Amino acid sequence: MAYIGSSPANKPLTSSDITDGIIVTADIADAQITSAKLASGVGGKVLQVVNVTKTDTFSTTSSSYTDVTDLSASITPGSTSNKIYVVLSIYVSGNTQTGNYYCNIVRTATQLQETVVRIPQEDQAVYRLYNLSMTDFDSPSSTSSLTYKAQVKTNAGTMYVNRASNQGGFSETATATLTLMEIAG
Repeated sequence: MAYIGSSPANKPLTSSDITDGIIVTADIADAQITSAKLASGVGGKVLQVVNVTKTDTFSTTSSSYTDVTDLSASITPGSTSNKIYVVLSIYVSGNTQTGNYYCNIVRTATQLQETVVRIPQEDQAVYRLYNLSMTDFDSPSSTSSLTYKAQVKTNAGTMYVNRASNQGGFSETATATLTLMEIAG
């Protein structure tokens, strides 16, 4: 028989018998309240954030995509309906007057986003940093650990990530970042 307070009730217990503040969060069992049971409009909340930064220099002469060392991160979604918002900011330069430098965001072996920068003709003694900022809103439909990474390739000369610029007679360094945010679905 149901109880209201400390004595048996002579009728079934209903939601109107429970006033605000009687049930506290600690009394609710884990996994009993799911996003499907919440009011509409609660999706889109950031559930977790994973961030990596790379400050050292990476270089490649490859015309095929190559993983940028130390610019990958793993995240485990809590639900298959959740999304992963990926933000990549990377600085590239090269040692040739002409060429294309490509950057790729990959989840495991799945390409999510690609961008390219065309290096203008300029004095080879001066190299500049070009910022490539990329985002992707991924729907992996998974609760397994997922690894996202940055890849680069070039079609001419050597491509650098985070190489210090000597533009204007001063040297500046760069930091590449990869941020993963799990978003409630």
